[in-house]
Formats: sequence, structure tokens, C-alpha cells
Amino acid sequence: MSRVVEHLAELTGFRDRDLLDGTLAGALRDLLRPDSVAIYRAVGEPGRQHWLTRARMGRGDTAAGADSLWAEMDSLPALESKPAHARCLAGEGAIELPAEAGSAGTTTLFPINAEREVLGVLEVRTAAPLHEDELRLVSSILRIYRNFQDLLDYSERDTLTGLLNRKTFDECFLRVAQPGSGRSAPAPTRPNGNALACACLGVIDIDHFKRVNDSHGHLIGDEVLLLLSRLMRGSFRHHDQLFRFGGEEFVVLMRCASVADAGVAFERLRANVERHAFPRVGRITVSIGYTELRASDTPTGCFERADKAVYHAKQNGRNQVHDHAALVAAGHLRDESHASDMELF
Repeated sequence: MSRVVEHLAELTGFRDRDLLDGTLAGALRDLLRPDSVAIYRAVGEPGRQHWLTRARMGRGDTAAGADSLWAEMDSLPALESKPAHARCLAGEGAIELPAEAGSAGTTTLFPINAEREVLGVLEVRTAAPLHEDELRLVSSILRIYRNFQDLLDYSERDTLTGLLNRKTFDECFLRVAQPGSGRSAPAPTRPNGNALACACLGVIDIDHFKRVNDSHGHLIGDEVLLLLSRLMRGSFRHHDQLFRFGGEEFVVLMRCASVADAGVAFERLRANVERHAFPRVGRITVSIGYTELRASDTPTGCFERADKAVYHAKQNGRNQVHDHAALVAAGHLRDESHASDMELF
């Protein structure tokens, strides 16, 4: 019993989601002594989902392995490549799979639930089927894991849209700006090994949102915010970090190969919003500004640059995407952050 308590204390000791799945896999590996433990998440849009391995530990492993959070979607196994895992994800509950032909052992799958959805699938491979006490142990630990995830969601996510909230922004900013530091993930790479050398921040603002609330009421306004958050999830990659800052203002943090790649992603969102038919409201547009993160950036300074690009978009017709650096180069904006740096010396 003391070992179980120790593992539960470790599991709930971090507020770092990147470490939580690895801690869960390690706890189950130590308690059950299986051949292997793995945790999979389904990422991507419905109909085009793939399996992301969040943690995997074998009998002799000292640390959990995982797919890179920055992995290209097409490099990951398709959802249909693991049909039993897909059934577990769809809500069939725990599934025990017989040994494959020519091999011994049993694979047991457990759904990893959150308050509103199934987050992923836990895979436990053992020499013999899990007995009743072991099944209850896994189920109990997964309930604690779910409760802890729900607490994190309550403190870190916007209650309407489910996107990350303003309180989490500074810490997320530092992880994106300084990959590989502290407990954050290693510097991200593409499958070919090339570094994703560029980090960008974008600010998204709904055009004329006050008219929506004034004309249709706040309930319809909330529906617009919720639908926009869904369009954002469909327009960006699974590892891009999406925030609602409050009101009609949203923020995106991403790493990519170049600033031009970030511009393509923001333009994709702008076009998706413009094409979408919002119930009762009709056409909605967004103005977007973005900027590349600099070595000495603070969260506030970087946000202000992107916000100035948004302001320029709104002053020049709305429904536009602008790169702050491009606006400075064209003479439309003055780079106050560089000016301030020069005044210090």
C-alpha cells in the first residue's frame, strides 16, 4: 500500500502536463511489473486523426519515451492502424486482447477519461491476463489521474472555449521561447532532424464583436466565441498552443521552420473564419497580427508587437493578417522595443 501512496503523491505532485503521462506510465510499470506500458493520444481533426505516443516504458526502462510533441502529423500512425485502441477511445471501456499469433501475453486497453471526453488510451502488455485486483488498481489510479486532469483544466483553461487561459500564458511563453531548458521538452525538430528554429506569437481579434452582442445578445456572442475556438483547433497543429485572453481576443504560440510558415497558418485561420456560416450571425471576420519571438523577449513585449499589428489591420479595413516585422520594414510601424533598447545605452 505504501508504494501505491508514494506513486499517487508523485503523480499529483506536478502541474506539468508534459510530465504527467510519463509519471503515470512509470507508476503502473512499477506497480504491475508488465512487459510494457504505453499511453496514446488521438490528435488531429475527426476523420484524419493519428496516434501520438505520450509515454512508453518497457520492463527495464528507467525513463519513459515519447513521440515529439512537434512531430509532423503524417509521420504518426493513423487512427485506423490500431482498431482496438480506436474502439477503446470511442467509449467501449476496457478491452482485453488475446495474444497475437505466434506470441504469448495479453494486451489490456483502458480509456483515459476527462470530464467531457476520452483523452486517450492506456495500453498494458502482460505475460498473463490482469487479475481482478490489478484491474481495480489500474481503474482507481486512472480515476485519480482524471480528477487531477480536471483540476488542471479548471485552473488552466477557459471555461467557455476550453482553450488555455491568460494565467497560463507566461509559463507557456517561456517554454516555447527557451525549448530544452529546465523541465521543458527538448528543442523541437521535424522528422528529418531539422530544427524548428522559429517561434511566433499571434494575436487574433474578432472584428465588430460588440455588434454581435448588441444585436443578438451575449448567448449568441458566446456561441461565436465557442465556434471560433473550434475553427482555431482545426486551423492549427495539435502542438500549437491556443489561448483565450478574454472577451474576443485570442493568442497562439507556435514553433515552425520560418515566419512565413506562421503567416500561412494565420492566413488559413482567417480564411476559415471568413468562409464559416455562424448561426444567427452570418459572416464574421478576424484581424490577426503576429511576430517572431526574440532572444530577449518578455511575454508582454512580444504580445505588444503582435497587438500593434492587429491594430494596423483594424485601421486598414479589418479581415487581414499582418507580420509586425514586415510592417516595420515597410514603414507602417515603428519598432518601439528596438528604440527602447537603444535609449538604455
